[in-house]
Amino acid sequence: MQYQVLVQNQSKQHYIASVVGIPNLTVEGTTEEEAISKAKLALETQLSNSKFVTIEVNAPPLTQEITPQYKYAGIFASDSTFDDFTEKLALIRKGKMLIV
Repeated sequence: MQYQVLVQNQSKQHYIASVVGIPNLTVEGTTEEEAISKAKLALETQLSNSKFVTIEVNAPPLTQEITPQYKYAGIFASDSTFDDFTEKLALIRKGKMLIV
């Protein structure tokens, strides 16, 4: 497997390497190569003692109290003039039509 490692040069002899996507996996080294090597070893150690699992969480349904704008969703679905309205609005925004 391949993982991305973020290497930060803190000073001339101080490098920090963090494995992207793996929280709390940050190591330090005196060279960039040493920091990367330590990150690889730390990741291999962590993966040998761990595993990735997928879980499903039942989220509560969105309600109008949480998202009040949803009460307006779809109100123009059966309005036959809505397409004309949006076309005119686009022309107004482009400066090609004046509001009278």
